[in-house]
Amino acid sequence: MNLDELRERIDHCDQEILRLLNDRARCALEIGEIKRAEQRPFYVPEREKAVFARLRNLNPGPLPGDAVKAIYREIISAVRALEKPVDVAYFGGKATFTHMAAMRLFGVHAEYHSVATVPDVFSEVERKRVDYGVVPVETAMGGGVSDTLDRFVTSDLKIVNEVMMRIRQNLLSNSPMEEITRIYSKIQGFLQCRTWLKANFPNAELVETSSTAEAARVAADEAGAGAIASELAAEMYDIKLVVRGVEDAANNFTRFFVIGDQMAKPTGQDKTSVLCAINDKPGALYELLGPMHHKGINLTRIESRPSQRKAWEYVFFIDMLGHIEDDHVRSALDEVAAMCKELKVLGSYPHGELEE
Repeated sequence: MNLDELRERIDHCDQEILRLLNDRARCALEIGEIKRAEQRPFYVPEREKAVFARLRNLNPGPLPGDAVKAIYREIISAVRALEKPVDVAYFGGKATFTHMAAMRLFGVHAEYHSVATVPDVFSEVERKRVDYGVVPVETAMGGGVSDTLDRFVTSDLKIVNEVMMRIRQNLLSNSPMEEITRIYSKIQGFLQCRTWLKANFPNAELVETSSTAEAARVAADEAGAGAIASELAAEMYDIKLVVRGVEDAANNFTRFFVIGDQMAKPTGQDKTSVLCAINDKPGALYELLGPMHHKGINLTRIESRPSQRKAWEYVFFIDMLGHIEDDHVRSALDEVAAMCKELKVLGSYPHGELEE
């Protein structure tokens, strides 16, 4: 076929795609009415995971799987907005990594609300000012995010979904690199780039900000200033990208949770997170882990935090593979609960994929 014939064929494909998209939207509107009548949640991460998995298996190419997922993420986001616009609170300003993670999960058609702190995200969801919140929970370089873990101790919210996003830090500045004497970033940004900063800016003043996006905003208008932040922040605050990819670790990622008041249904590829307050005696943690070992449960993370209730008393956050509705998981946790002062199931949710 020649160029004109190929373009005509593309036009025909576009017309058919548009017809099918609207047909899909009409089905979704009917589903929305059923959800509204039965008071079901409009955001169903387990269903979305199943859709993405099915499309990945059906896709013959040449369009790569990641591209198909990105396209359908926005289709689902637009259709979900027809059913009911979803309000999402996130920590930090626009163009922060948490904002980017929220958009990876909910798409561009959600209503996003920036709040100043992680506890504020929990409060917004608890007070039903928004439907969901997105918070960082773990970084590859710095471990658990204490603000998030501590708030779970007092909150009844559930973990609804997770995403693990690769974090690419960049040096941004509107000054030449050799003139930069002050660099702004969030503390995690400095931690993730400390070797690079020491090698390239040993004498620069490092100034902590509330977020990497705020760092980009401040540095954009200050001579001799730079920022460690995302490419999206560079675009949003009109500041040049001087050096791309200055993070020290190639596998620099952050894990984010979606928090809400629902429990996701099993998908067959799930995680469960629990909080345990154990009795203060020798071997208590060892005993706690026994039932999970005997039931063949794979633990992916254990972290302790002060209980905030009594000096030198700690709680343990444990992540495991499996869903609370799985027989072996439920049975093991029943045994564990008998050994604890408190056992709180924080949520069972689809196992998140690493997003580039």
